[in-house]
Amino acid sequence: MKLRAIAHSRTGDKGDTSNISVIAYRDEDYPLLVEHVTAERVKAYFAGIVHGEVTRYELPRIGALSFVLRNALGGGVTRSLALDAHGKSLSSALLDLDIPDPERISAHPAEHHGSTNT
Repeated sequence: MKLRAIAHSRTGDKGDTSNISVIAYRDEDYPLLVEHVTAERVKAYFAGIVHGEVTRYELPRIGALSFVLRNALGGGVTRSLALDAHGKSLSSALLDLDIPDPERISAHPAEHHGSTNT
């Protein structure tokens, strides 16, 4: 399933750094975010776009993860030749990340045991 099925996002940018927060719609989905939306996956997902470090901060009280993506905006909004160099486009793209569907996993646990290839 797509991340957007269980979460929404907010974003900001400053210079060449983008901050993307992924917020679970429901408290019970927050552990899925923690498990499957790692800094490593976000960095790999944006390979070729994010050229710096990706740092993840966990905000369990509000059911959110915050990612700081450095060297992510082609030099910054005012310097980039990209049509839309703002972090908003990155947050929308991140919501297309595939994560395991918990209902499918619980219905067929043997098929998904140990599998995180999504």
